Amino acid sequence: MELFLSVFIPLFVAIDVFGAVPIFIGMMEGVERTQRRKIIFQAVATAFGVSILFLVAGKAIFSLLGITADDFRIGGGLVLLVLAITDLLFSKKTRRDIDESAGIVPLGTPLIIGPAALTTILILTDKHGAGWTMLSLGVNLSLVGIAFVFAYPMVTIVPSAWLKALSKVVNIFLAAIAVMMIRIGIMGYFPQ
Repeated sequence: MELFLSVFIPLFVAIDVFGAVPIFIGMMEGVERTQRRKIIFQAVATAFGVSILFLVAGKAIFSLLGITADDFRIGGGLVLLVLAITDLLFSKKTRRDIDESAGIVPLGTPLIIGPAALTTILILTDKHGAGWTMLSLGVNLSLVGIAFVFAYPMVTIVPSAWLKALSKVVNIFLAAIAVMMIRIGIMGYFPQ
């Protein structure tokens, strides 16, 4: 159980379901329930497909581009840090027109599976193996799907201000994870 949690928690923080739900609610305003369910399925399936592709081919992509895991940790950590800081300081709700591809972009990627989650998947696969990472990914994406399905009933129970506050707390942890990734990447270049 401890091993699963050590894989599950970083991915849970990187996916940030608490931050995704308010954005999802804002985007789905005025969309009827059947179309919303179709978009949710499309978003989770897209996120899963992109994640598995990255999990399987991530190292081959590194080899092709001539980068190391430490390079990716530092680059991914910097992107993650910028995303966390941006969301903490400058977040604002934007309304987009919803079409049949909304589940793919922007919900599936980059909202559910973006740079933070992809970087985390690669690091977790390297550290704990593909099996544990896939299991954690499946559980996390199931939680996202459940949260999206029950987003509207949640709004009546949990005030949106609380969801936004939880999102901010998650972003602080996201920033800390980004700093950790950068530190580990730098330490990889300068072993003790």
